[in-house]
Amino acid sequence: MTLGAVGTQVADALGIDPAARERIAEPTGSFPWGAHLPVGTLATDSVALVSLAIALHGARRGDVRVDRERVAASFGSERLLRIRGAAPSAWAPLSGFWRAADGWVRTHANYPHHERALRTLLGLPDDAGTDAAAAAISAHSAAELEDVAAEKGAIVGRVRTPEEWLAHPQGHLVAGAPIIEHRRWGHAAPRTEGFRVLDLTRVIAGPIATRDLALAGAEVLRVDSPALPETGWIHVDTGQGKRSTLLDLSRPTDRATFEDLLSCAHVVVTGYRPGALTRFGLDPEDLAERHPGLVTASVSAWGTDGPWAERRGFDSIVQAVSGIAMVESADGDTPGALPVQALDHATGHLLAAGIVWALTAQREECGSTDLRMSLARTAHALLTSTDPATEPGRVVTAPPPLAFPGAPEGYPVVGGEWGADEPAWLG
Repeated sequence: MTLGAVGTQVADALGIDPAARERIAEPTGSFPWGAHLPVGTLATDSVALVSLAIALHGARRGDVRVDRERVAASFGSERLLRIRGAAPSAWAPLSGFWRAADGWVRTHANYPHHERALRTLLGLPDDAGTDAAAAAISAHSAAELEDVAAEKGAIVGRVRTPEEWLAHPQGHLVAGAPIIEHRRWGHAAPRTEGFRVLDLTRVIAGPIATRDLALAGAEVLRVDSPALPETGWIHVDTGQGKRSTLLDLSRPTDRATFEDLLSCAHVVVTGYRPGALTRFGLDPEDLAERHPGLVTASVSAWGTDGPWAERRGFDSIVQAVSGIAMVESADGDTPGALPVQALDHATGHLLAAGIVWALTAQREECGSTDLRMSLARTAHALLTSTDPATEPGRVVTAPPPLAFPGAPEGYPVVGGEWGADEPAWLG
């Protein structure tokens, strides 16, 4: 398999030998997606690279084989998830695209505290619905809503074109940053044998990365604050292979417990806004000083530097702000979206690839390693990719449920065009 533009950038940044990349076989299957951007190649590359990194780390023989249909199912997992037979409600009523006075904005109000902040921003009572929200948003400019929301703790992104985003200070800074940043310092030997991961991430991108590590054999423990609950179905969707616990780091007893966990960890992955964990001494530099040989990794919405570094953001907001929503517009006016939350998923897989690469490199180079990725930088890589757009593939159906010995794993004939066959037996 020849990696696409984004995968090549990451492989080059990590120093993955071209000969090793040849172990990635040509992917099988096809994507059920159609998009103006090469989101299928981004998805395939991200899964291929983390799979290759795991194979190299464990000295596993054989080719890395990626199935596009499995990748598509994973990237769109929230649409397949069922809890007691019911599909989760992925989007809150106040999350989505809205017309402002001079353009479009996108809001994110899936978490209760973000919804409260948005209602406060718009002056909406608790029982006000989408019509009232639409009216309130239409009375303000997109730029005003975006900036005031950031001050009030609400999440509103102005829909821009790619050119408008590149002209923005944060967009310009992101475009010039490496797709995956990594630093190494110190000369400490790798931490004791094992593969223990402290997972301080939320939502999708970070949990995807740590889920990959769990599938690679790591013992992953997710730690959350009891004051910041996670949406239950999201954790069900991204928490496979991991354990989850609650600790309040402002409490001395919980902090002592956390420090004990940290002392035995090999990797710490964070998914909070840059600086959010500084008061707990969890910046990479502080961690490396206290625990030499530790691998740290972080994922953020906008990157660690620039005027937007501490702003809140999610995949959908980054798509809107970066220009992806307008590229994916069906009519050139109404914003669109990628067929899946590919920025989250791809960034998570690529960050996991970087973490495993760092653990492998430590065997010879020693020292502590810090890796950083952002959804905005992945968005820029996708927008500037030279790969062809993602075209929908062949029909994809569920496999047969039959379980007798020798039962087929797939259907010999996928349903064809209705009524097109001859009225005759084949044999």
